[in-house]
Amino acid sequence: MYFYAARQPILDKNKQLFGYELLFRDGLVNAFPNIDGDEATSKMIEGSQFSFGLDDFLGDKPGFINFTLETLVKKYPSMLPRDQIVVEVLETIQPGKRLLAECQELKEQGYTLALDDYVHRNVWRHFYQYVDIIKIDVRTTSDETIDEIKQALTDFPHIKLLAEKVETNEAFQHALKQGFDYFQGFFFSKPEILQTRALSPAQLALAELLYETSKAEIDLVKITEVFKRDVTLSYKLLRYSNSAIFRRRAEIETIKHALVVLGQAELKKFLSLLFTAQISTDKPAELLRMAMTRACFAEGLAALSSNVPQDKAYLTGMMSLMDAILDEPIQSVMEKLPLAAEIKVALVERSGVLATYIRLIECYENADWEQATQLINTLKLPANKIPDAYHHAVQWANEQMKALGELA
Repeated sequence: MYFYAARQPILDKNKQLFGYELLFRDGLVNAFPNIDGDEATSKMIEGSQFSFGLDDFLGDKPGFINFTLETLVKKYPSMLPRDQIVVEVLETIQPGKRLLAECQELKEQGYTLALDDYVHRNVWRHFYQYVDIIKIDVRTTSDETIDEIKQALTDFPHIKLLAEKVETNEAFQHALKQGFDYFQGFFFSKPEILQTRALSPAQLALAELLYETSKAEIDLVKITEVFKRDVTLSYKLLRYSNSAIFRRRAEIETIKHALVVLGQAELKKFLSLLFTAQISTDKPAELLRMAMTRACFAEGLAALSSNVPQDKAYLTGMMSLMDAILDEPIQSVMEKLPLAAEIKVALVERSGVLATYIRLIECYENADWEQATQLINTLKLPANKIPDAYHHAVQWANEQMKALGELA
């Protein structure tokens, strides 16, 4: 039995990560789009108990989880820690005494409650004292209706508004002006402002190292010299190679020793991580975490096939959000970086096997299992091993974020 899940970031007004919506399904083939709501929630509870820990998916952020009336009545939320989840009341539930009683009980137990895809009706006023967040689809809800909702909430200032389906920067700015507190969608994965950004000397040194490590035969002497020219870079290399994620018995004390012990594969990962981290300092940390998850997931997909080298898949995944990080078109970004032609073609022209990997990863991010299944079949990948690869990628990205935090 395999457990299938995805997550979608929820950001605050400053584009900082507030939490995730956890999207659970019953499988790649049959679960999308007609899975029963009760079954989906049951699978989520089962998975959190036996297949993964919420920490793996959430870190220290809350997770929004959908509940049907039936699963609320069965007290399923109580099986999950109240400080880790937001109980999301599905839009398909009709407001009534039964639901009201469940919301009151959950609130008394200390749970955070959200109304999903809210459609304004006066009867919901009875629920406002127990509700913390109201989610509104800004693509289908008019400005007039949003104003009406805000007016209805005047006596309930504790309630925060969350804008769903925010797909562009323009939509984000408009929702911000309307007074929304939280935002869900992929607006942050597209450039907000088209501009050119020059790379700093440290970033250029990292770009040079990326190029050197991409060669078939690595010149260890030349790579060592590049590190020696940058004291900060050398320090971070030594800190990283001595970090807990490698669990080494003896400490590493020289640059050459660190390079040899890390090995070519780990060195490439370290450099791409550091490069991405350095140029995303003014971006949401979630964007870096997402890039790392993509990198590891792409590497995992390549490991299940012999079509492309794993290191190329890894770097493609890591670079796939570079347009959002640098706020400029991906074509312009690729012109600046000395990457393999195959990677550039995948990201700029969206063609080739590597590009198909990225499309599959995007399907996982959006919980589009139907399209994911088609791509898995196209790539001839073992469908039953993909969820494990994704779960591993999420865990690995969380570990790397902690390691990079120690290097800061």
